[in-house]
Amino acid sequence: MKVVNSLKAAKKRHPDCQVVRRRGRLFVICKSNPKFKAVQGKPKKRKVNR
Repeated sequence: MKVVNSLKAAKKRHPDCQVVRRRGRLFVICKSNPKFKAVQGKPKKRKVNR
């Protein structure tokens, strides 16, 4: 999986690519060609209540 600054170019690599938001990150997933997977962003740190 590649970490990229801009997902616009990653989304246009293949017609089957989809942009999905999970756990505060943006992912590009492609089921027909998995080498096009990409991710952008870091998840926010959670506070731990003790």
